Order: sequence, then C-alpha cells, then structure tokens
Amino acid sequence: MSANKESWGSRVGLILAMAGNAVGLGNFLRFPVQAVQNGGGAFIIPYLVCFLVMGIPLLWIEWSMGRFGGRYGNHSTPYIVDTMGKHRLWKYIGVFGIWTNIAVASYYCYIESWTLSYVFHSIMGTFNGLDQNGVATFFDTYVSIGESTMGIPYEAVFFYILCLLLNTWILSKGLSGGVERVAKVGMPLLILFGMFLAYKGFTIKAGEAGAAFDSAVGLNFLWTPDYSQLWSPTVWLAAAGQIFFTLSVGMGTIHCYASYVRSKDDIALNAMSAGWMNEFVEVVLGASILIPISIGYLGIDRVTELVQQGGLGLAFKTLPYLFAQWGEVLGAIAGVMWFGLLFFAGITSSLAMGTPWMGFLQDEFQWKRKSAAWSFGLIVLVLGMPTVLFFHYGVFDEYDYWAGTVSLVVFALAETILFAWVFGMGRGWREITAGADIKVPGIYKFIIKFVTPLLLLWVFIGSLVTPKGGDWAKAFAGDWVLDDSSIINKIKNTSLKRQLAEATDPAMIEHLQETLFFVNASRILLVAVFLGIAGLVYIAYKKRVREGRI
Repeated sequence: MSANKESWGSRVGLILAMAGNAVGLGNFLRFPVQAVQNGGGAFIIPYLVCFLVMGIPLLWIEWSMGRFGGRYGNHSTPYIVDTMGKHRLWKYIGVFGIWTNIAVASYYCYIESWTLSYVFHSIMGTFNGLDQNGVATFFDTYVSIGESTMGIPYEAVFFYILCLLLNTWILSKGLSGGVERVAKVGMPLLILFGMFLAYKGFTIKAGEAGAAFDSAVGLNFLWTPDYSQLWSPTVWLAAAGQIFFTLSVGMGTIHCYASYVRSKDDIALNAMSAGWMNEFVEVVLGASILIPISIGYLGIDRVTELVQQGGLGLAFKTLPYLFAQWGEVLGAIAGVMWFGLLFFAGITSSLAMGTPWMGFLQDEFQWKRKSAAWSFGLIVLVLGMPTVLFFHYGVFDEYDYWAGTVSLVVFALAETILFAWVFGMGRGWREITAGADIKVPGIYKFIIKFVTPLLLLWVFIGSLVTPKGGDWAKAFAGDWVLDDSSIINKIKNTSLKRQLAEATDPAMIEHLQETLFFVNASRILLVAVFLGIAGLVYIAYKKRVREGRI
C-alpha cells in the first residue's frame, strides 16, 4: 500500500505550481540572450511556431500521461510510462524522469543560492561604490571556494546548503502545504517584481542616473528583426531548445504534478493556462529587463560582448552595478526585486524537481513524505557539491549540458512516440480531451502524431551532428565538419583536447588537465546515478511481482 496520499488544494494552486515549474531562471537569463543571438525580433517567429507545434503538444502529452498514471496510483515517470506501454523497457526509459530532476537540481540549486545571497548583498549595499569590473570581481570571488565576501567562511557552500535545506523543508510539507503555498506567494511576487523592473527598463532616459541611451535603443536592439536568419536551421534549433528550457518538458515533473489531478479533472485548459502564463513572463517580462537596462547604461557594443558570456554574466556581473546608479535606496530595492524574482523563479522550479523522486519512494517503498523529501535533499547535496567545489573545472557545465539539455530531448522524443504510437493516438486524444474545459483543435491529432516527433527527432539529430559555426549550407554542400558544441564532439572532449594541445603555459596546461579529469569524472558520476535509479526501478518491479500488482 502506497504511503502517497498527496493532493492539490485548489485549481489555482495547481496552475500556479505548474507555471512556477515552467517559469525558471531561463525565462530571465536565457531567453533574451537567445533572442539577441538568433535574429532579434525574427527569433520570435520560430519560437512561437515551436511553442505551438512542440511546446503545447508536449504539455498536453505530459499532463494526460500524468493523470492517466495517477489513476493507477503511479506518481513518477518509470511506472507512469510503464502503465501506458507494457514492454518492460519503458519503465527504464522512465528513469530519465527521475534522474534528470536530481541531476538538474544539483546545479540549479547552486544558481538559486546565488540569487539568495545577492538579495542579502543588495540589502547590505555591497555593490555601492563598485564599478562594473568590481562587481564582476565580486562574483568571481564568491564562486571561489574558501573566499568570503560577507565574513561567512566558504560562503558559496553555506548558501548552497541553506538553499537545499529550504527546498527540502518545503518539500517535506507536501504538495498543498508546501509547494502550492510557495507558488501562491512566489508567482504573484515574481510577476510584481518583474513588472516594476520592466517599467524601469521601458522608462530609461539618456542622461538620467548615468544612462547613456534611452530605453528605445535597448528594446530596438533586442527586437529589431533580422529576417535573413529565419532560414537558418541553427536559429530554429535554438528556438526549439528554448521551448524545452522554458516549459520544463521532457523532465518528468509535469507527469508527477499531473498524477495528483483527479481522473475527470480538466487538463487541456490547465496546461494551456500554465503554458501561456510562462510565455507572458518570458516574452514580456524576461525580454524587458536584462538587455534593455544593460544597453541603456553600457551601450550596444559592450552588451554584445557580454551576451557572448550568456545571461549569467549579465545578471550577476553587470546588473548590480547598474542598479547602484539609481541611488542607494532604489538600487537596493531593484536588487532585491531582481534577485528576489530570480529566487522565486528558481525555487518554484527546483521544488518540482523533488516530487518525482519522492513520489517514486512513496509509491514503491512506502516511504513517508518527510523521509522521501530529506533523502532528495541528501542526494542532491552529494551530487551537487562537485558543481560548487569544482565550478571552475567545468563540472557545472557538464551537468547542465547532459542533464539539462540532451536528456530533455531524448526523453521528450521517447514519450511522444510512446503516447502517439504505442499507447495510440486515439486513446491519447481521449485522455487529452476527457473533462476538458476547452475544445482542443482537431489539427493537434496530426501535429502530436507526426509533426512533434519529427521536430524532436530533427532537434536531436541537429544537436548530434551540428556543423562547425552552425553553417548548415556549407555542411549540406559536402564540407561537414562537426562543431565543438555537437554531442559527438562533446563526448570526445574535442575542444578541451585542442586547447590542451595548443597550450604552452604550464599553469594553463595543468588547469586544462584537471578540467579534463573533472569533466570525465562528472559524466561517470551522472551515469552511476542513472544506473542506481534504474536498479531501484528493477527492485520495485520485483516487489510488485511478489505483491501481485503486476
């Protein structure tokens, strides 16, 4: 008998929790950078197309799979997918839905801990009087283990553990008493903080508070369309990839949340509501803060350089300096709001990552909720500590690439094939529309069965054999040289080995050798965790057989 007696307290709470799961750090840090790098305003076209033909179908697939599995008492992906496809292999493919969450939470909570720390530093006025280089140096000091910026020994480790403890404690309170309550508070505050900062981004005036340009310059830079890039497969791959990041599909969290929905409750409108709320936060708020404010003070050329470093550099190394230009009081308020909204975006997502593991332990081994929650915290602590201790050796990036990127595509492709071709599109469509409060357009039968899996397959193959520099025209002309970002070259460590071969400075050679060691070690650790979870799934299967549940 399962110890899992969880349920959602209200429909609003469910939608906010699902939206909180989707609304994450990528909405504010990754989306604007992707837009700038892939055609500006033109990027929104492939982005919305991918949302309509891949994002929405995957939301419906995962919501309906979760509700279907929950009907049979399953609250984690191994046995949710096993319920839909009777081949014994499916339950092991479902391991991705637990493993991905644990692996992503291991480094995601580290970023989340930065935001928590930066809230305190904003209140304390740490960034007042620092120039941009000073703020950047502060960040580098913060992530250097053993350093302290506020008198706390091993400050990065301290805030990481504090953040994990907070996540674990909330998870121990359950869905309605913990996750739902945080979503009901965190999501409205996130939107409120975002609206204030977006307003500031829209009203920057050249010459005021040290601004060099009006807000229109930054907004035009972000949204001026470069239609020539619409024909680039690289741009479409980037748009499809962003959909994965922004909706949290292909992870197993949506399955788990939806498994606690009653069998006849609506999922069609709920999925759409959560999805479109995420799009509003990303496209409207996310695009109105990071890039426009940065360009208003630093100019296009400087921001273009910083964009190459990604959203993390702009968010943590640049914005604190810019907020300080608004004065001590307003700068502190803006800092608290910016890092506060990032924290709420982060924690509502990381809480979702704990539920598949907890659901699995409660269903299969009759663990109590609190024990399951604290076991999640302990596993994430052990797996995640290398991302903190060896941040400068590529461990963080390896976790992000394999667990937060590649595995999402692989599992999403597998679950789409399962839903549309194994479970059957007819049965699947009945699951999507059962109890629906909206009329689901019939065209989505065709999209889910053909368009979505083909698009996912294209994303995977495109990532597997990405040509150098993203030059697909040259590749198709016969000169196909793999880019360092391709999955194949990532496995082979092509970039690191080239840097090592070209290095002449002894210190750099030593650093690259250590980086190569830690990169390979992190992959071995991730594989070991996956195999460990697969082993537990096998034990659970044997237990079900003994108990006559199979």
